[in-house]
Amino acid sequence: MHTALGAADCDLMTLQPCQQVMALPIAQQLLREEPILHLSYTGRDGGPRVIPIGYVWDGASFQMWTIPASPKVSALQADPRVAITIDIPGPPPRVLLVRGRATLMTVDGVPDGYLEASHRTLPPEAQADFDAQVRALYEQMTAITVTPEWARLLDFETTAPSAVEKLIRERTAAGQ
Repeated sequence: MHTALGAADCDLMTLQPCQQVMALPIAQQLLREEPILHLSYTGRDGGPRVIPIGYVWDGASFQMWTIPASPKVSALQADPRVAITIDIPGPPPRVLLVRGRATLMTVDGVPDGYLEASHRTLPPEAQADFDAQVRALYEQMTAITVTPEWARLLDFETTAPSAVEKLIRERTAAGQ
């Protein structure tokens, strides 16, 4: 298992390793196959929030969309720090953890990316009706973009949570 900053971990200091983490085969599988991520942020009342949301990964950043009046828009304007989790239960579990800052931009109409993200969760025969409904409903949408500043992949084969890795090192050093 990785026990130091390396192929399965990165930080804000060096963007290149973040890109390496995001490019790992298991990370790419999660990004490709899991259409919903969990976005964590701080609510306007100071409390933690975590929401499931559809997304598109463009190779450098996560793209998500919501309506401008959504509470998450004002919360992210006040505090853009976010955490993202994309996971599957396994066995073994696979978890991609990401931290970054959200940037927001309100645009007219329904962005193609929102439709693409939504289509990942819909059967093909439902997509045209969905598109027509949201285009009729939404005059504007807010694009949320998060570029990874920190990322870690936990696959429980080559990487594990840092506390588990520390325990393994300690047990190995003690000869247990």
